[in-house]
Amino acid sequence: MAVRAVRTGRGAGGPRQPRAGGGGGAPYPRFALFAECLLTGVWLLLAALPLVTLLPAFAAACAHLRRHLAGGRGGLREFTADLRRAVRTGLRLSLGWWAGLALLAFDLRVAASGVLPGGPVMLVAGAAATVLWVVTGLRAAATIPAAPEPGGHPAARTPSGRSGPSDRSGRSGPSDRSVPSGGAPVPGAGRSPLREALRRTAVADPGGSALLAGGLAVVAVAAWQLLPLAAPALGCLAACAVAVEHRYEERRRAAAAPLPSGAGVP
Repeated sequence: MAVRAVRTGRGAGGPRQPRAGGGGGAPYPRFALFAECLLTGVWLLLAALPLVTLLPAFAAACAHLRRHLAGGRGGLREFTADLRRAVRTGLRLSLGWWAGLALLAFDLRVAASGVLPGGPVMLVAGAAATVLWVVTGLRAAATIPAAPEPGGHPAARTPSGRSGPSDRSGRSGPSDRSVPSGGAPVPGAGRSPLREALRRTAVADPGGSALLAGGLAVVAVAAWQLLPLAAPALGCLAACAVAVEHRYEERRRAAAAPLPSGAGVP
């Protein structure tokens, strides 16, 4: 349901139109999107095998799915380009995220050892903090833009699927993610990616974070049932992150949009 909301791109035959309620319009390619998620999950799993590249691989998967949803070119070559860009721009983010995760794992081990009083309470609080931190890292990775397309036009798309302006060097300029249509900067736009993602996770959009935490649970159950199922489940998790960020951006943009003249006047 959430992924369907971000299907706004165009294909080779012109603009795609969602299925109309009365049966008119082109049929919605649901299975094509699902198949793309499965394939992306395999690429994501292979790219994340070194572990330190987990967040860059997740960022590349999200960028690839955003490009697919926008009707752009997408394949292993584009995914590899997205991965290289995510490693260059998000390696510090990944290292910081892994450091926080290691600290939380140490806290959980101490709480489970029974050395400290109130161990069960600390264990529950530590588990909740770990889930919150994992979701924060995924949301931070989901906002890393895609690599420029071969034609020189940047494919750096925001979670809502729109491209930001760029200069001649191919670097992505300020997008509507940092500056809404009204021209006012987004609160927290100058913060580090992890701090801004933590704000979205815990304060600005806890509902979206809960959806992503549910996706993590699905990945864990799929891997527990049959380990190879973890690959396609990771692709669906990336699609969930794209949908969550799109949902947050659309709500923020709607809240920042100026009221029409005369609105609210009896």
